Amino acid sequence: MGRGGSVLSTTINKYCYVTCRYLPPFFEHRSRIVYSKTELITSVDQIINPVVRESIKFIGIDRGLEIHHDGDLPARAGLGTSSSFIVGMLNALYTLIGKAVSKEYLASAAIKVEREMIRDAVGCQDQTAAAYGGFNRIDFSCDGERNIFPIVLPADRFQLFKKNLLLFFTGFVRTASDVEKDKIKSFGDRDRELSIMHSLVKEAENILFHGELDDFGRLLHETWLLKRSLSDKVSTGAIDQIYSRALDSGALGGKLLGAGGGGFMLFYVPLANQEAVRKSLAGLLEVPFDFDQTGSQVIFYDNNC
Repeated sequence: MGRGGSVLSTTINKYCYVTCRYLPPFFEHRSRIVYSKTELITSVDQIINPVVRESIKFIGIDRGLEIHHDGDLPARAGLGTSSSFIVGMLNALYTLIGKAVSKEYLASAAIKVEREMIRDAVGCQDQTAAAYGGFNRIDFSCDGERNIFPIVLPADRFQLFKKNLLLFFTGFVRTASDVEKDKIKSFGDRDRELSIMHSLVKEAENILFHGELDDFGRLLHETWLLKRSLSDKVSTGAIDQIYSRALDSGALGGKLLGAGGGGFMLFYVPLANQEAVRKSLAGLLEVPFDFDQTGSQVIFYDNNC
């Protein structure tokens, strides 16, 4: 039986950049794909990178291409880099063929490519967040429909909320679909936990609008404990130690971002306790960030390319 769901989601000012153009037919290769590797290929089926290959197939481009991808964050780290890459790739390719698409279509197309064509066991929130941008509650119905509700707080309260969040990179990376597959196996036995997690989204939203902001941190701790219970792959002994050190030095709550297993950890820390938390996690890389409201966008377009 299907379930609906809800998440609170925000995008941050860390980006992936995709550039593309038609490649003139003067080379032995038909297309050139540049990311952490360089691929020189003569047919789409030869492309190793699944995001590039399936995105081109999805849109149906049959000309030679030059595509470059650069990112601010590492892959497989829990911040939606793969979904952002797919959203950005589709947005760039649609622009190249002269077709403007809506944020809703872009999110839906990215979900189809990632889940049905690449066949990754992933959810739908990362693609939706990357396409729309902003701080939102996203509701998912059993039939796959998504509704996006922006979280609009008074400016001073919004700034204080952001200042109480600290982001750290654990140094561990993992494949999200591996963790998700393990969690999905246990969902049939986790009705209680999943129902509680769903209800906590509304509680978190109420805190943001009407409650004491520090209660958001405590709620974050509660949701982390529930998430850990879904699979033994969500956390590790090393991650548990990091989390405990942060709480012992003044964090009210936190979570490992993404599916679990590694990547980035977000903590809610009142301003007075932040230096103590930073000292306790001195071996980790802190990543300053701000919220971003734009979602995927085209920053340069020349129809003569």
